[in-house]
Amino acid sequence: MAELQVDDLPTALTVVCALVLVVAVGCAVFVAVDVVRHPPRMRVMALVWPLTMLFGSVVWLVFYLRRGRATVDGHGRWAGTAIDTSHCGAGCALGDLVGEFGLVAVPALGTLVGLGTLYQDRIVAGWVVDFVIAFALGIVFQYWSIAPMRGLGLRDGLVAALKADTLSITAWQVGMYGLMAVWQFAVFPSLFGGRVGVLTPEFWVAMQLAMVAGFVCSYPVNAWLVRRGLKEAM
Repeated sequence: MAELQVDDLPTALTVVCALVLVVAVGCAVFVAVDVVRHPPRMRVMALVWPLTMLFGSVVWLVFYLRRGRATVDGHGRWAGTAIDTSHCGAGCALGDLVGEFGLVAVPALGTLVGLGTLYQDRIVAGWVVDFVIAFALGIVFQYWSIAPMRGLGLRDGLVAALKADTLSITAWQVGMYGLMAVWQFAVFPSLFGGRVGVLTPEFWVAMQLAMVAGFVCSYPVNAWLVRRGLKEAM
């Protein structure tokens, strides 16, 4: 199936999608500056919060200002779980950015993950690369949350991070890939006659919505992990 680029898509749609992305990046920049002025209690959240703005945009910005700043004394159960889930999503967001652009810049990465031998679809290669990077980053982010809180060393901290985030990251990616599959295999082909390429604003707006679907799928998993004591409530 053809992969559509900017010139193949309606100009008005491209402009709107580009503006949506600009707003999200603007929110990320604002929060990146704000966490310097209002340092989070958990240091890793200074990286997590700006990353969540890339998919959550204005909605996540409002949530951050009301619930995420260090000046807030405590969080309700739903808000704490939402922060836990956003923490998980930050690694996924960064993993998707690095993975998708990395695959464009270095197509040989696709071969390394089975493209051309195990399967023929470049989208699948992107998902595999994204998942590997997102999982690794998610575990690192979780380690820097859980190890200082529990006073754990490297080995025990990594084991705890794996227990805390493996299911939540997997649930996020399932939701995200599910909606991206709908976009790329059904919606875009029916509207425009093909899939949209990574270097189009339309792709990344679709990814923003897919990340929200990932959040919805991961939220109940995070709530369960906190109840079981496998993950720290934020």
